[in-house]
Amino acid sequence: MVDATRNRGIRGWSGLMLVCLGMHCQAQQPDLMDRSLEDLMNIQVTSVSKKEQKLSQAAAAVFVITQEDIRRSGASNIPDVLRMVPGVDVAQINANSWAISARGFNHQFSDKLLVLIDGRTVYTPLFAGVYWDTQDVPLEDIERIEVIRGPGATVWGANAVNGVINIITKAAADTPGGLVVAGAGTQELASGTGQYGGQIGNDVRYRVFTRYFDHNHYPDLIGEDGEDGWHLLHGGFRSDAALSKQDSLTVQGDLYGGREGAQYGHIITIAPPVNENVDGKADLAGGNLLGRWNHVFSDRSDTTLQFYFDRYERDGPESREDRDTLDLDFHHHFALSARHDLIWGADYRHSADHTEGTIDQAWVPASRAVELFSFFAQDEITLKPNRIFLTVGSKLENNYFTSFDVDPTARVAWTPTKQHTVWAAVSRATRSPSRRSDDADINIAVFPGPGGLPAELTLFGNHTEKSEHVLAYEVGYRAQPRTQFSIDIAVFVNNYSDLATTEAGPSFLIVSPSPSHLVFPLVWGNRMHGTTDGIEVSGNWKVSNRWTLSPGYALLQMRLRTDPTSQDTTSVADTDGSSPRHQAQLRSHLLLPGHFVWDASGYFVERLPAQQVPSYTRLDLQLSRQVGERLELSLVGQNLLRDHHLESNDMLTSLNPTQVKRSAYAKVVWRFW
Repeated sequence: MVDATRNRGIRGWSGLMLVCLGMHCQAQQPDLMDRSLEDLMNIQVTSVSKKEQKLSQAAAAVFVITQEDIRRSGASNIPDVLRMVPGVDVAQINANSWAISARGFNHQFSDKLLVLIDGRTVYTPLFAGVYWDTQDVPLEDIERIEVIRGPGATVWGANAVNGVINIITKAAADTPGGLVVAGAGTQELASGTGQYGGQIGNDVRYRVFTRYFDHNHYPDLIGEDGEDGWHLLHGGFRSDAALSKQDSLTVQGDLYGGREGAQYGHIITIAPPVNENVDGKADLAGGNLLGRWNHVFSDRSDTTLQFYFDRYERDGPESREDRDTLDLDFHHHFALSARHDLIWGADYRHSADHTEGTIDQAWVPASRAVELFSFFAQDEITLKPNRIFLTVGSKLENNYFTSFDVDPTARVAWTPTKQHTVWAAVSRATRSPSRRSDDADINIAVFPGPGGLPAELTLFGNHTEKSEHVLAYEVGYRAQPRTQFSIDIAVFVNNYSDLATTEAGPSFLIVSPSPSHLVFPLVWGNRMHGTTDGIEVSGNWKVSNRWTLSPGYALLQMRLRTDPTSQDTTSVADTDGSSPRHQAQLRSHLLLPGHFVWDASGYFVERLPAQQVPSYTRLDLQLSRQVGERLELSLVGQNLLRDHHLESNDMLTSLNPTQVKRSAYAKVVWRFW
């Protein structure tokens, strides 16, 4: 609980903010709503084909979150920003952990969603997922977030099965001068960002930043302190240089450090068998360095060579992981003719880890280095100029654990007019195993066995586990019949094979090391298959010059089943019941008199029967005002409908869930030159 002094300080600071919001200022920025809606069909995206293309030509379910969308959301982190994407499920586990997936299969480490930041993959091979707590990009520096629902493996590789999230930050030239962001509230107790962008000579632009936040804890399931408070200090830089008329170079990097808490299930002793929920802390540290060289041969040919090195350390709460990743990526885009636009490339990645296990989980061997090689080629064929585009391609990848996989795609986009696009796609994608499923020993619980002998339930890795596969069929329609209205619809049917299961094996006795105990083993397998289907709809409607509505809806139906030889009795129900069948949202942006701006976002998520999580509706509100050209003031309320609610209670997550709290915070953004 925040102490009384801190509460008084927050109330006083918020009161000052309200006074400032009401000030009459002579210099005002033009109202953001004075402009019309952006032309949907001409938005440039890069995530579908690794090259810039108009959204009207992209045969994929793409949702673009712009910087303006981020500013209007009132969100303070990337997971909350992603709630606005239909078909993406964002469930907060505790104050510092999230489960995020696209089109189902949502768990803490959702292994069918690939996430990139400026081309750097943040997917970990240890647990097959994303550590969202350290993906702390300053929101003011994000140019856009491109979210693909559906396979993207042809250009991005393994694990881009159900979606790709590509976070693209602004060029240094777009962030000149100084930026100071300061905030305080009931949950985000304090946060601040300091940044400066400048120029060296005529050809080099740069920015440097530092950011810090301190997040309060959430209550656990019985209303007590969940011990999941969280703080992080983060700094970084970006430099963009024009080396010549044909060459440009980007170099950027980050360093961070922090600490977070959690409650988790822990085995105290085997004899006697004792399980308890304990409080733990995790120390977080890491950094990365990325370089990207672009060379333009002509208006018909260009290349990109990208290198990055990423290192992180996570010490606790259950085990320790240190990881070094080196990646080298090259691609060449060139026009073969007026009708053929080809892109091809190759990638090499080396990832090495060192782990220190505990009684709860350990990896054998403790350290392991893995390598990945891949090659892809994709051709966009213009069947009818400005009207019909066919894209065919494939990726050949030698992944960490299961040798070669082939992931082809065929996509067609038809634009009968500039305001309408119809598209269809057939794609295959692969999810490769992780170290968790290949060589981890996870002790789930201990209990009294037959005759009083201590017993242990353990999940063992399987060195023969296969890759999971999906064959996806998609159709979509996007249109902007008027400048005031746009709509985007995607329908999909996915056919999965070789999905992961946990198979029971015969029990055995361990005598040494002592104490003697029985082991009831579970072993990873690939004996689940089935289909999913659904529809995703999003729209924008400019009701008037001062009011815009953005509705969205997603339906997901999962029909999974195990093979006749499987002994798994839990995976089907858990997977089916851990992703909501229905999700809906409505976002509103309204200009009020006196240059105030009111943004409201409502989100409905249906219940999760496997996790005993009831349905909930979330309401976020933001009142903001631009004071002159340099100062912006905001008051934000989040989760306003209830004091607290549960979003995730996954049995596959060792972390104990906590309840998301109603919260409020105030923020000041000051830009100076």
